[in-house]
Amino acid sequence: MDDEAIWRLRGQIDELDAKIVELLGQRAAHAKEIGRLKRLKGMPAYDASREQALMSALVSGNKGPLSDSALRNVFTEIVSACRALQQPTRISFLGPAATFTHLAAIDYFGQSCDFLPRESIVDVFRDVQSGHGDFGVVPVENSTEGPVGLTLDQLSDSHLRICGEVFLRISHALMSRHGNLADIRQIVSHPQALAQCLGWLSRNLPGRPMVQMSSTAVAARRASEEEGTAAVGNEMLARLYGLSTLARDIQDRAVNVTRFLVLGHEECEPTGRDRTSILFAVPHHPGALLQALNPFSEHAINISRIESRPSKDTPWEYVFFADIEGHVADGEVAATLEIVSRFVTRLKILGSYPIGEQMGKKTLGAVGVYGQEAEEEIGNPHSAV
Repeated sequence: MDDEAIWRLRGQIDELDAKIVELLGQRAAHAKEIGRLKRLKGMPAYDASREQALMSALVSGNKGPLSDSALRNVFTEIVSACRALQQPTRISFLGPAATFTHLAAIDYFGQSCDFLPRESIVDVFRDVQSGHGDFGVVPVENSTEGPVGLTLDQLSDSHLRICGEVFLRISHALMSRHGNLADIRQIVSHPQALAQCLGWLSRNLPGRPMVQMSSTAVAARRASEEEGTAAVGNEMLARLYGLSTLARDIQDRAVNVTRFLVLGHEECEPTGRDRTSILFAVPHHPGALLQALNPFSEHAINISRIESRPSKDTPWEYVFFADIEGHVADGEVAATLEIVSRFVTRLKILGSYPIGEQMGKKTLGAVGVYGQEAEEEIGNPHSAV
């Protein structure tokens, strides 16, 4: 009796799958026609505000049993595949492949893109500025280690706009050619990854030397070539290099999130749930910073983040980076920024864009995330790990 019920339900699933395939074909045909019309009008294929509104509408209408996260994952790939029919999207990211910035780019754009790994944050900015890449993805800050200074410095000088953000949780795995911890003689990884897992490694592999590598991807490749070597990094690397995963979630801090920025040329339309990033400089006199910040309080605009960076033009002067809630097209935000401009020596709007999901669309678990590639390339001890 149970077997009959299973076969009956499977038959119904097969019918539903056939309908889904037919509907996906119809959706793709509509998307392709929209792409044709966009090209005639000189419009870009990617529309951040449209995709954000689409995802929000889908999630708000979700009645289960699929979780909101699972639904987002499915539609991220559907939208990505349909977008590719309109025009292939080239995504420059801080590489190499299978590092955490790569995962962030996939999380945001889906897999139907041309992903272009680059050696440094500067190269990502140059790629997008020159038009070689349509968008760029770089780490900007980490919840425990703070900002990525090189990203902030590039934002100060670049013409690019921030058009999106991704939040992803760090989750490191230990991987090797072996399936047993007892066979491990040394551990390799980027120094920041080793530091994040130092407690676990000391308890479970005491006395094993830890060898620093230029990236987690390089470490995984070495582990695939050497007997007795284990690498620390995201679990995607294990699949890429044919390694066994010996342990998952070995980072010492349970909550560790990195924020990535999506860079492009286009302005994003308001979605009703937006963030605006700005930078500003103030004159050298008492109370100057307070004068610049007061308008936000007076207009009830929340500053969700503020930090300073040394000015590259004048020694011992600083540039302030801030994120505020709202879109620059909102009347209250625009009016507030106009008032702020009277009290500063420089004001630059870096972009208004949809607020990202705080833990990303995916529950990546051991496929984890992170922004450490930034420091794998620039060697900054104050990394975005």
